[in-house]
Amino acid sequence: MAKKQSAGLLLYRTGKNVLEVFLVHPGGPFWKNKDEGAWSIPKGEFGENEEPLKAAIREFLEETGKVVFGKFLKLNPVKQKSGKDIFAWALEKNIDAAQIVSNNFEMEWPPHSGKFQNFPEVDRGEWFLINEAKKKINAAQVSLLTELEEKAKT
Repeated sequence: MAKKQSAGLLLYRTGKNVLEVFLVHPGGPFWKNKDEGAWSIPKGEFGENEEPLKAAIREFLEETGKVVFGKFLKLNPVKQKSGKDIFAWALEKNIDAAQIVSNNFEMEWPPHSGKFQNFPEVDRGEWFLINEAKKKINAAQVSLLTELEEKAKT
């Protein structure tokens, strides 16, 4: 069985010497009341025959409804607690967080009820100042923010 891996994009914007990053909050009932440590870069799994950057761009579109392009800055991969490797690229781009539209997924809810409901993969996106983002993002992804912070200074 192939190892699970995801690819994602970390959008950032700078203004008035302030670095902000765009993060998404996962949809569905499990994440509804979770905040700190629940946010993530828009990302998703990809197969062995898909280029990670192309997967990251595709996943960004699926989770936000936004097509992005530009000069992608490769970041060092991170490993989540689950063992999944996350490949990420930073991109300086401003999007309207209030205008994102996510694809949906279906799951049995409530559990063991036999009823299936649709939920958005991402229920919202938001721009955060870098220090606030470090509190909000999944702990395994903090190093992506730290690396971006270093690279954005140069």
